[in-house]
Amino acid sequence: MTESRIPNQQAAAVMPAAHVLVVEDEPKLAALMMDYLRAAGYGASWIADGAQVIDHVRASRPDLVLLDVMLPGRDGIGLCRELRGFSDVPIVMLTARVEEADRLDGLEAGADDYICKTPFSPREVVARVKAILRRVQQQGAREGGQSPLRMDVEAYRAYYKGVLLPLTPVEFRLLRIMLSAPGHAFTRDQLLARLHDDPRSVNDRAVDSHIKNLRRKLEAVDSRADLIRSVYGVGFRLEL
Repeated sequence: MTESRIPNQQAAAVMPAAHVLVVEDEPKLAALMMDYLRAAGYGASWIADGAQVIDHVRASRPDLVLLDVMLPGRDGIGLCRELRGFSDVPIVMLTARVEEADRLDGLEAGADDYICKTPFSPREVVARVKAILRRVQQQGAREGGQSPLRMDVEAYRAYYKGVLLPLTPVEFRLLRIMLSAPGHAFTRDQLLARLHDDPRSVNDRAVDSHIKNLRRKLEAVDSRADLIRSVYGVGFRLEL
């Protein structure tokens, strides 16, 4: 653990009313995270047993979940998958595991971000929480202002400026992933991890082909469409 001093109370947070659920079986670590979150202006509550998470999320509807991978009762990866079955609450995975395969497991399960505990920085946790909640808030504002891009997940249909886009299932999933965090730069590996059950069996350049097709179909509706931007050395982001 690299930090122990709690920062001064800030005058205002990005989303002062947001509530963060900390799921962590180490009491001292959980207390430290909650202290930092509250100092940043967020509400915070704590659960140590994985078996209690699903019922708690259904009842309290937190704005974000900080979810440890190794938990008594149930493991974090399985919990993340079940949460994604009924909720789009942002999920940040916390783990001492540093291997790439572990990070991909978390992202594939539906996590929005992944933070390693070694070394652990509560300031980084708060910064990631702020960034994710800011994106959620901005997305909600855009949807309230009638975003030109709309997705009907149950019907598996996507519309741009009211026009139905002829997307393949993979293109639909790719667009949905990017729309979940507008402005966020996704790496090819992150996109592959969410698109395929076994991303290792697919060349990461396949993402480029899907992106090219998505751009072509958006431009067929509006030739000036420039929603999907390339981020040099990283991957792609969606701008609305």
